[in-house]
Order: sequence, then C-alpha cells, then structure tokens
Amino acid sequence: MVYVLNILRLPVPSLWLDVLQKIKAMGYTGVSFYVDWALLEAKQGYFTAEGIFDLNPLFEAAAAAGLYLLARPGPYINAEVSGGGFPGWLQRTKPLLRTSAYLNYTTNYVQRIGSIIAKARITNGGPVILLQPENEYSQSTDDVVFPNGAYFQAVEDQYRAAGIVVPFISNDARPQGYNTPGSGNGSVDIYGHDGYPLGFDCANPYTWPDGALPTSYGALHKQQSPSTPYSLVEFQGGSFDPWGGSGFNNCLALLNEQFQRVFYKNNFGFGVTLFNIYMTFGGHPGGYTSYDYGTVIAEDRTITREKYSEAKLEANFLKASPAYLTAVSGNYSNGSFVDTKSIATTQLMGDVTNFYVIRHAAYNSRVSTNYRLIVPTSQGYVSIPQLSSTLTLNGRDSKIHVTDYDLGGLNLLYSTAELFTWKKFGSKTILVLYGGQNETHEAAILNGGEYSVLEGASPQSQRIDNGLVINWQVTFERKIIQIGDDLLLYLLASSIIIKAGYLVRTVSLKDRTLAITGDINRTTTVEVIGGAPVGCSTLTFNGESLTTTRNSYGIMIGVVDFKPSKFALPYLVGLEWRYIDSLPELLPSYDDSEWPDADLVTTSNPNNLSTPTSLYGSDYGFYTGNLIFRGHFTALGTEETVMLRVQGGEGFGYSVFLDGDLLGSWPGNSTNADYNQTLDLPPITQGQSAVITILLDTMGFDENQEVGNDEMKAPRGILDYALLGRDQSAVGWKLTGNLGGENYRDIARGPLNEGGLYAERQGYHLPSPPSTYWESGKKPTEGISSAGVAFYTTNFNLSMPVGYDIPLSFLFTNSSTNGSALSNYRVQLYVNGYQFGKYVNNIGPQTSFPVPEGILNYRGINYLALSLWALDAKGATIPDLKLVASAVIQSGYGPVELSPMPPYKPRVGAY
Repeated sequence: MVYVLNILRLPVPSLWLDVLQKIKAMGYTGVSFYVDWALLEAKQGYFTAEGIFDLNPLFEAAAAAGLYLLARPGPYINAEVSGGGFPGWLQRTKPLLRTSAYLNYTTNYVQRIGSIIAKARITNGGPVILLQPENEYSQSTDDVVFPNGAYFQAVEDQYRAAGIVVPFISNDARPQGYNTPGSGNGSVDIYGHDGYPLGFDCANPYTWPDGALPTSYGALHKQQSPSTPYSLVEFQGGSFDPWGGSGFNNCLALLNEQFQRVFYKNNFGFGVTLFNIYMTFGGHPGGYTSYDYGTVIAEDRTITREKYSEAKLEANFLKASPAYLTAVSGNYSNGSFVDTKSIATTQLMGDVTNFYVIRHAAYNSRVSTNYRLIVPTSQGYVSIPQLSSTLTLNGRDSKIHVTDYDLGGLNLLYSTAELFTWKKFGSKTILVLYGGQNETHEAAILNGGEYSVLEGASPQSQRIDNGLVINWQVTFERKIIQIGDDLLLYLLASSIIIKAGYLVRTVSLKDRTLAITGDINRTTTVEVIGGAPVGCSTLTFNGESLTTTRNSYGIMIGVVDFKPSKFALPYLVGLEWRYIDSLPELLPSYDDSEWPDADLVTTSNPNNLSTPTSLYGSDYGFYTGNLIFRGHFTALGTEETVMLRVQGGEGFGYSVFLDGDLLGSWPGNSTNADYNQTLDLPPITQGQSAVITILLDTMGFDENQEVGNDEMKAPRGILDYALLGRDQSAVGWKLTGNLGGENYRDIARGPLNEGGLYAERQGYHLPSPPSTYWESGKKPTEGISSAGVAFYTTNFNLSMPVGYDIPLSFLFTNSSTNGSALSNYRVQLYVNGYQFGKYVNNIGPQTSFPVPEGILNYRGINYLALSLWALDAKGATIPDLKLVASAVIQSGYGPVELSPMPPYKPRVGAY
C-alpha cells in the first residue's frame, strides 16, 4: 500500500522524514510524490532544484524510513496546484498542451528532473521503483486525436533518455484501458487507474449516494490489463475544498474511517495490489491556502484522526497476509456465503487461505444486520458462528473474514474477528484479532491445544472436530489467551488499538538493549509483546532507560512518563507593529514610469485580444499573486462610465480607482473566474490627465485536465474594457506583478511566493525590512478607514521546549460589519518571508493557518508581516489574530532545521 505525499507543500525538508515515519508506522510500504514543474522552471530554460526544492533530502528520508517511492514528476500533475504544475510561460505558447506539438517545451525540464530521479532509482540503491510519465491522460475535446499513442510514447522516450529505467505506470482517471501494456505506442509497463467514488461534496458530509460503491473494478482489470498487478494509482483518501467551501472538517466527516472500511476493503475484494491513496498529507497550499484534504495526517502533521488508526489496521493486515497477493478475486454478489440477501460478499480464493469481504448489499445502509457465514474450509463447510446464533454487521461497515489462514505452521481455521497482525518469535506465535465494540466474534484454531486465559474475561469455547472454537463479545477490556505452548492470542477492540501510544518511529536491538524512538501525548505504557529476547535487559524510549518488568507470559512492560512542557506564545495584537501604505499607486504624486508598458499588440495566448494591446499578465512574465494595472488617459470631460471585464480565477477579487478614489470593487465569490461590471465615473475636467488603477488578486492558473481545451491558458488580467465615448486606444496601460516577473528575486522561497503589491516588490515581507521610520503603533486590529492596502510588520520571539513537537497556527477571527454583512477584505500572511496564508474574509472558509517549525523559528526571533486589502470604501480591520498550539507532543524526532530565510536587502530596480 502506498500513500500520496506532496513534499513541495511542506517547504521544510528536515520535516519530510517526520511525515514519512508516520506513514511507515501505519504499515505502508511506499509513497508517491509529485514534482511541480512551475516551481523548478519558472522561466523557460532556467531550471533550479536547490534548497527547499531539492529532492535529495526526500530520497534520503525515504531510504531512512524504509519506504519505496513512486515518482510523479509530470510534466502535467494536476494536484490542485496552479496550472496543474504547468509554468506560467506556457500561456505564451501556441501548441496545444499535452500533445506532441508542445513537447519541445518539456525537454529541458524532463531531462533535468529525470536525471535527478534516475540517480535515486532502486537499481542504484535508491528508493524509486516506479515513474508515472503523465497524469490522468483520460479525456479530450472531440477535435483532437485521443488517446494519442505517439504523444504518450514521446513523453516516455524523454524520460528514458534522461536515464529512467524503472517501470512506467499510468493513472487513467477512470478504468478506460488507455495505454495498457501491449497496446502499441505509448503503452506503459503497469496500467493503473484512479477512483474518487464519493466525489468532493463536503457540503453534504453524511450523504453516500446510491450506486457510488465500485462493483466492476475487478472485472475491468481482467479485461483491460490482466497481465499486470491490479493498481489503483489514486484512490480517494479525502477531498479538496474550494474557496467558499464548507471546510475540511466536513471533508473529514465525509471521507472518514467508515469510508475507509467500506470502500478500501471493497477494493481489496478486487485483489488490488498497488493501492495508492490520495492524499496522505496535503499541507499547504491547494484549493484555498490549506490543502488539509481531510487526510489521515492533518495539515499540522498530527495523527489524532481515527482514520489514521483505521488505515494502520488495514495496512498491517495486508502486510501480514502474503496469501492475499496470490488470491484470485471472485464475483461480488448478494447473499453468497451468508444467509441473507442484505449482505454482499466477495471471495478471494487462495491456494489454501480464502478471504471473504463482507459488506451491506446497500453499501450506504446505516442499519445493523445479523447474519451467519457459511464457507468452505479444509475441514468442510462450516456455518459460523458455531457457539452463538449470529454475527452482526453494523451500518456503514465492512469486514474481512478469513479461513485456513497460515500462522507460520499453525492453521487459523477461520476468524470472523479481523486480523491486525501476527508474528512468529522462535517457537511462539503471537496473533492479534480485533472487532468493534459489543460485537460477537468467533475463531477456530485447527488442532489447538489446551488454553488458559492470561488476562480478561474467559470466552466461550468448545472443541469441535479437530478445532478449538473460541467465541467472545468484544469489550474495551482486552483478552489474552495462551493456546498450547505456541500461540498467544490477543482479542481487542479496534478502539483500544486506536488509543494506543501516539507514534512509534523506529525500533532497534543492539546487544541487550531494545531502543525505541517515538512520540507520546500522555503517559504511556509500552508493551513489547514479541521480539524482545529473553536476555534483553534494557528498554529505552527516546534514549531514556525505562524501568521494566516481564509478566508471566513474556511481555516486557515499561512506562514512559509524559512531562508537561512550559511555553508561552506571544499575544500578537499586543506586539509593537509597524505600518506602511502598500498601495501608494493611489497617490497623485505616484510615478509609474519604471513600470513595464502593456504595449504588446498581439499575444501567443489562444484567447484572442479584445483590447488594443495585451493586458494579460503572463504576456509580460507575471504569473502569480496580485497584479496592478494603471490606465492613463487625457479626459475629454464626457467620460461617464468605465466597463471592465477582469479575470483572476475562482475566488479572485479586484478594486478600481480613478485618481486615487474608489470607483468600486468586485469582492469575489466561490464561482466566478471572471467578472464584468460598469462603474460610474465622477466628473473629469477636460484636458485633465487621469489614471485608472486596478488592483487584481489572481488565484493561480486553471488546471488542464481535458486535452484540447488548454484551460491552463485562461489569462489573468483585463480581458476587455470600454471608456464610454472614447476609443480603447485613448487609454495607455502599464502593469506590474512581482518584481522581475519570471526573473523573480527570491530564489530561496521560489517563484510563487510573492506578488505585485508595493511592499512585496520592495521585499518588505522579508525579515528585517527598513521599518525604523515607518509609522509605529498602528495595529492591524485598527485597520484602515478607506479602500486600499495596509502593510504591517512585527517581530516576536519563541522559546519552545526541546524534545516536543508543538504545532502552531495563526488564527483569524471572521468579521462582520453590522452583525450580518461580511466586510470585504483580503489578508496575506508572511512568516519569516514565506507566504503562508491568504485569508479572504467574505469568502472563506479558512481561518486557521498552520505554519510548521522550520518556517517558524521555535527558538529565536520571527518576522511576521500582513497585507490588509480593504475592498470597501469604509476600509477594514482585522478583528483579532492569535498564535495557537494545536497539540503538545513529547517527541523523539530530533531537531528541525530552519528552511532558508534570506533577509531583506534593497532590491535593485524596485519601483
């Protein structure tokens, strides 16, 4: 089993191992990772992969964690990143994207990234075992050749030329059978597809639509690619949430542990052997600023969600069950192997061991259904349970029952309780079974010897034929049963496993010392139930020796004390703030003579111009963040209105000013990618030089999922304008975005970190700006009284305790003006120069912005900057801003290195 991790959403390389160890601790064996072309070749021909963009720390961390890697470098990746990973300069290219004609533009990137990945391939001793050369190449318009085998082959050839020798794998967006092995040009080595059966309807977190459970995956695999392992290369592990969405807590409720139990086990019923779950850890940003995605690991890297524990239960079962890999999936059918049509069963038939995936026939049923299991075993057909009347399947649940399961020479004849894991230590085997609270379960051990209850209440038992049958009701109290001399059986409730110690990172045995590293969030009892030799005398946790005992059945027990930590977080509002106007373009004296002229009369963008010169930001090398346009004209005195059609992507907004006075704003919403409005002009004196200033917040480029549409090339800027009574040519335009455009100045933080606000162009968002002579005492909670942009800075110290992981977040208070109407303002949050939040008060939903250690200096000074853009004439304030801790975890992870934080220095050519 594999999980998706986008490392570039966690720009702290020294934390990558932290996340990978948490994935490894779930029992997973691999991770897939994206590479974002737009971050590495922001200017055509100039490739850089250094600092936070260097992949080598990922390869080292994966090797240290013991995980394989599936590389997904694109060039197109989708992934809810700007342009789907395409760099902005592709907006200036003529060829259709994701067709053969555009491949000249990908050559440099693929050669460079391919050679980096090739060095980490498994044949070189690295962790990379697979590469995916395209992403969801599965849909097109009707006017292009699709699927185009020649194009797909050319992408593969580029990677082979770069040194990639590992197998290629595909991910059809749905099981359509494109580019399967042996299909000719463009065929891959392993065919795979994706599945998002519940979609992305987080607004209805408890709705599972009828018919959403896949039932044909197994049959389609046998038709489309029977010679390759069945691979689900992306299967739903959460959901994105758009601007104005309902929030990731709803996504977590929709794609919770019940979803995992029903849908993942359904996939196991199809015999899936490469199971890659999207996402594991989302991080920042995507959708809106957060990309938490409702995953097993939260955006702040905590693992307290129940779905983390459920994933661990399922993954460890598969790891412990080699017979699953060769079992043949049967048909999905209602009533088979059970005594009721209300239960559906899929049998996986092995040489000896069989698996039975049980779920409700109406998969979304909330009722509890009683049933009996009637299955063949090596001892003939058995009707189960034998010692009680029925089993019970609760609503929105699924179980895997096993028969003739090999426990290293012992035969588990059957078990209705699910198997977590088993292990043989010398002559003794330890088996862990679990069930839901208050469920009745039964297991039979063929030729099981005499048994004794070592802990907990005694189960029912009876010898039937050659088997020892044990029947019990699941309670919070665990049961430990010794069967003969060679089997120790643990009977647990799934919730007991969920509430176990927070995290075990590594275990090593040297001489007579068993050394564990891990994390705890409360005083924790450590039990070594197998693997600790009798002669092992010392147990350590994070380097500290524990006082240990051994009970009568060999379990080594020690207690790790949680030591409460003391720390203080700053009261942000009470800090000393500095203020500067970040929209000086509104001042009558402002000089924009150094700005780029918007003077291109043609565009290579497929969206034809409706203006005399291009007002598309990308035509001038501006691809991210805020754009500012200034239109100069000499008035005739007859101008009454200005019409504007502006495009910035879903969630965008803009404000329009005439000679510094607000004409109006589009505050944005969750659906409009562009907006057309006509604004009234005040009287303008004939002969007066006038300036229209437009501040536009762009929200990234569209993804490019459908070949032939070139959605990514939808421009950001002014699509059309009309000054009533005047020719368009009467207005001469200048524009700016981030200083230097694609020749961006902050190489360390990357090309998408800053936009075109005055403070950003000057570099004032970086640590230690020249703020001594800025206005002091003016706080963001006081705000500004008119439309415009305020820029605030402050410093604070942190002195967080060593040996703890304490995730921190900046928390905004959502505001309203009169108790009902939301104030229209936007805030950008900069922490030590890194943009780590865009708060849009009138759209939301995000108010909490986690910032990891490594971006925050946990033991030193931190620089905080806020831009406050008021879109309303009355201005805006930030009601409150707090720095809060989401957890206190005593951790053995070790020190976290700071990401590069070059400070402010005067920028040559800044305007």
